[in-house]
Amino acid sequence: MALIRSLKETYGESIEMIALGTNAIAASMMLKVGANRAASGENAIVQTVKHVDVIIGAISISWANAALGEVTPRMAEAIMSSPAPKLFIPLSQEPVAIIGVTAQPLPHLVKQLVNEKLKEVLHDV
Repeated sequence: MALIRSLKETYGESIEMIALGTNAIAASMMLKVGANRAASGENAIVQTVKHVDVIIGAISISWANAALGEVTPRMAEAIMSSPAPKLFIPLSQEPVAIIGVTAQPLPHLVKQLVNEKLKEVLHDV
């Protein structure tokens, strides 16, 4: 939710945010904090990621069976096969350590993604 709030504060209505949740509650919460549209479930994710300009989320959205099994193999494959650039925040519920990445508080990661990396990607789109 912090990421969507920050995107909305930084970009306002100049970008369209489509919130894709693994479940309806997640999609609804993202819509409440500022996403323009929302959908949930495997098919919505698989179909939508084919047509977006950038994919943003926790790194675990690219891992089959992550988030207690909510990220299906088909979802992870669709995300990684999408031609869109991907900006991942190194957060997961899984017992995984990403070597070379220093632990930072979520607000710092969001700020870096929104104010630095996303601007680079949007410049190229």
